[in-house]
Amino acid sequence: MTFKSKNTNPLFTIFVTTLTLFGFTSCKTKQFSNYLVEGKKIEVNKNYTTNEKIDSYITPYRNHINKDLDSVISYCPETLDKSKGEWQSNIGNFMADACIEMANPVFMKQQNKQIDIILLNSGGIRSIIPKGNITKRNAFEVMPFENSLIVIALKGEQIKALAQHIITEKKPHPLNGLKIILNKENVITTILFKEKPIDNNKIYYVGTSDYLANGGDNMTFFLKNEGTFDLNYKIRNVLIDYFQKHKTIEASNSPRIIKE
Repeated sequence: MTFKSKNTNPLFTIFVTTLTLFGFTSCKTKQFSNYLVEGKKIEVNKNYTTNEKIDSYITPYRNHINKDLDSVISYCPETLDKSKGEWQSNIGNFMADACIEMANPVFMKQQNKQIDIILLNSGGIRSIIPKGNITKRNAFEVMPFENSLIVIALKGEQIKALAQHIITEKKPHPLNGLKIILNKENVITTILFKEKPIDNNKIYYVGTSDYLANGGDNMTFFLKNEGTFDLNYKIRNVLIDYFQKHKTIEASNSPRIIKE
């Protein structure tokens, strides 16, 4: 027996029918197909000629940038190279010293505090500074990355971990502010800050790159800190500012790591 409602709305019937069909459709198993995607290597070589229209448009900007990069801003009396030196290098000393000199006024203005220590990584130094005239291009070659200086507040315990990391790595990382003394077996016997032993409970302000501040190069001791401060100052710009301030640069040979 079939029952029909006298008051059935045609629109309601259409709605129910559509909803039912949609339900059946959505319950169907989706079919997936495999497609072959092919590609080939296109070598960019001398067979591709310069687009003269584009090149003529770019040329004035290129010339302007090259003129700025190649302008002489300082002089270096000797080649600075990270490959020379076991525990420290002349370019490493130079970079650490330049960072503390140029960044301290910025940190003082921001926080009314002094940077105590600088630690960078040797791997971040990508070029020598050759003997002779120095240009802005040299700064880009030495520091091609967009790394900025970060100041991290560390207690003395973490400073000791920092020193141990340097010795374990056996790389001439740029360092300023600490004096690490080793015995004949390369075991740390003393860590001095301003000729005084490190105080475990004291807070020291360490300048480093944003990459290292996040634990890069296994410098995880930076992660256990008492605070971080972004100077918004790229290390490359630190070098350029230092070059412009000093018409002749000199790398200090003051000992930072001493083997007894």
